Parts: sequence; structure tokens; C-alpha cells
Amino acid sequence: MAADQENTPEARRATALAPLPDHRNVDTPWWQELWRRHAHITTPLRERGLECDIEFGLSAYIVRVSLPDGSCLIIGPPQEPPSDRPPGHPEGWIATREHPDDTSLSEVLYDSAPSDDPGAPQRPEARHGGSAQPLIEAIDHRLDQLGLLPTPSSPTARTPVSAAEPALRTPEPADVSGNADRTFVYGDVLLALTDRLNATESPADAAALLHQILDPTSGLLERLSEFFEAAAEKARESEQDDGFDLHYDLQDAAATLRSLGEDLHTAVDRMRALAPARRTTRAGLPPGPSPGPPTATIPVPGRTR
Repeated sequence: MAADQENTPEARRATALAPLPDHRNVDTPWWQELWRRHAHITTPLRERGLECDIEFGLSAYIVRVSLPDGSCLIIGPPQEPPSDRPPGHPEGWIATREHPDDTSLSEVLYDSAPSDDPGAPQRPEARHGGSAQPLIEAIDHRLDQLGLLPTPSSPTARTPVSAAEPALRTPEPADVSGNADRTFVYGDVLLALTDRLNATESPADAAALLHQILDPTSGLLERLSEFFEAAAEKARESEQDDGFDLHYDLQDAAATLRSLGEDLHTAVDRMRALAPARRTTRAGLPPGPSPGPPTATIPVPGRTR
């Protein structure tokens, strides 16, 4: 299916993914678009052997994750009041575990949704907002406790860096809060990546570098989104009017970056496909220009009396 091939190229996966859901909506454009928008949630879970599906909840789309004991996870934005954010990028995530045959089972594994009540205590994960990585880590931890992870999470179960991809050196931690010496260590790392891209000699090498930016779970765009979300929470902690305004502006920036990643979700594969096809030659003939067509002999008309 196109949605599976675009989001999960086999060459970039260390483990087999859990299968796609089996229903007729899987082949419809609208469902494939929803699947793409939730790839940063479904892909890590499918890497762990968990089957996922996209459904409509009370007021927004949710991810339903089937668990080995017959229970399921429901992952989505707050349903009441409804969110005005695009599917897959809410203000916060709520993950609950339920069982269709046991109504007494209702466990909240994660809740980073902002509270509408200023006096109500917030869960510790509320500071993460709509970031996906803390959500996946919390699900990992709880399912591991319950023995419900088909594939144990490990560094090898995540998207690997291929031999063609650069091993970027993490910059040494630096005190840049005062910005006294005008050093931009993290910008320099990205500049080095750009220099390597300019020096590449093949689309495959360029695709490997592009993958560093666009990977939906560990790429630079996703990390930048998380950075802006963290900055948004810091702005809100000030409890000043401009702090709240800045909070929303930074949250919008994070959503814009994720939307950019969604728009470019096939760019790595498209770049890799630009590699020229190998020339094949007939056996026994050296490579080179093919012989031209035989020269036609134009008959000279004879004399007529």
C-alpha cells in the first residue's frame, strides 16, 4: 500500500513492522492522509510489533493500538472540548488503556493535555505538550511493566543510521545563555551537514543526509518541533500576558515544522530515486555508442533515351 511504502521504506527499518489494519478504508486517500499525519505515533509503535489503526473519536481522530491481552490503547488529543489543531499535532496527547469486555479497566498511561482549570494540578508530562517522543517512552515503560510489548524496545529496534549516512558528532555542551562569545555550536553542526550535502556526488548520499533532517521520529525537524514546544512551556511558566501569547506563537511554530515534515515525507525516497540507472550492454560488445543504422545506397537512375 502507498501509505506503508512511503512512511516505512524497508531499507530504513531494522525490524519488521506490525501489519496495517485490514479494512477497506486503508486504500482510500483520506485514510492514507490521516495515516501519514500520525506516522510519528504509529511508526514507533509498529516497530515494537503493535498493530495500529486510525479512527474518529468523540470530536477528533485517535490512534487505536491493539495489545496482546485483548486490551487496547487509545491515543489522541483531548476530545472535550474539541481541539482546533490539525490531526496528529494536538496541544497534548492522552493515552489510555481499555478493554472492550472489561469496562472496569480504564488506565491513563499519559496525559500531556493542558488543563483549562488554572487551579487544577497538572500531570508531570503536561510540560511536553504535543511532543511524540515522551509519549512513546511512557507507553514503552508501562507496557514493558505489564509484559505487553511484543518486541522489546531497544536502540536496535529504532530507525538505524545506514553506513552511507553521516555519523554527526554531538557538539560539546556550551554555556550559550549569555551569548557572550557569539558562538552557535548547534548551528555549526547543521552548517557542517550542509557542507557535506554540497560535497556529495550521488543522489543516494544526498538522500542519506536528507534523512537526518526528515526522519519522522528522530530527524532534525522533529527535534526542532520538540524544542519549540519546550520553549513554549517556558514562556507560559512566566504567567504573564505576553508569555501566554508567546506560548501560542511557539506552539504554532512547532506545528508548522511538523507540517513541513509531512509535506516532505517522500523527499528522501524521491532523492534516492534520482540515481541514474546502470547501463547494460549486450554480451560480447564493449560499452560505447550503439552503431547507427546502415547507410542506404541510393540507386542512380540510368539514362533514358
